[in-house]
Amino acid sequence: MLGLMATLLPDPGTPFGARVRERLTAERVIWFTTVGADGTPQPNPVWFVWQDDGLLVFNRPDAKRLAHIEARPQVTLHFDGDGDGQGGDVVIFTGTAHRVPSHPRPHELPEYVAKYGEAMTRISGDTESFGADYSVAVRIDVARVRGF
Repeated sequence: MLGLMATLLPDPGTPFGARVRERLTAERVIWFTTVGADGTPQPNPVWFVWQDDGLLVFNRPDAKRLAHIEARPQVTLHFDGDGDGQGGDVVIFTGTAHRVPSHPRPHELPEYVAKYGEAMTRISGDTESFGADYSVAVRIDVARVRGF
């Protein structure tokens, strides 16, 4: 749910703004790009929810992206294009990522379970086990949204 706090998003009255909101709700995967120690971008597909003008993703404690974020917190996230091979309908978010140590785990968030519950169970046996496996919350404070 986007809620009233979606103030950083483009105007919902524009075609682009409407598409961004629809994709934040409907898309199941977003590409999360951190920068490795050698300066190389490291894109990874992740599950996400939009929450209070930011994106929330959960990680395994051993995920390399956590070290990348500690050293270089500036990140980008983007949705795949429209699938027609022409590169259209791209949405890119830029911002700063940080761990949220006291955040509830994914199985404790109704919006996360509503979006991913079946897949969480398929991967880990049940939502609680998934929450134990992917226990590290990372919030991306979005500074800019752009696309084409």
